[in-house]
Amino acid sequence: MATEPPLEMSVQHEGLDALLAALRAEEDGKELRKQLAKDLRQALKPAADQAKSGIMSMASAGPGTAPALRPAIAKRIRPEVKLGGRWTGARLKSKRTPNIRNFPNAPKRTQAADGWRTDTFGRGEWRVQQGRVDWFDKAIAGDQAKYRAACQEILEQLAARIATRAR
Repeated sequence: MATEPPLEMSVQHEGLDALLAALRAEEDGKELRKQLAKDLRQALKPAADQAKSGIMSMASAGPGTAPALRPAIAKRIRPEVKLGGRWTGARLKSKRTPNIRNFPNAPKRTQAADGWRTDTFGRGEWRVQQGRVDWFDKAIAGDQAKYRAACQEILEQLAARIATRAR
């Protein structure tokens, strides 16, 4: 069983832990950490938009049922930044959808090649429904280097800011 959620893109840098140690030593380290987290989330926002368009482009066959599955999944895709603790870095994550049609693993199952089982209109007739294979992964696959570079640039700007304060 995997320890990390299956739908994510991670951006990490070797010097991030050292940078966080310098932030803690700063007088206003809390404010610098908040700004770093905000900037990293902003850098990954285009990736979130791409992933959202990936799920929204999945075909919808059948009558409209409420609540709508694709917009509910798209709403739960967010950039996540953690500074310190067991894991340090920035990633794009699609969170579970617990209140959507009793289907909490919707982000994971809709991109699975083997689909998911669903009850046909509550009549007890089960069928396999197919989603769009790898909609999350394919949406951001070509631009991972761009997002990694953007995060690297933010870290370098913050390091330069700390260096100028230390002088």
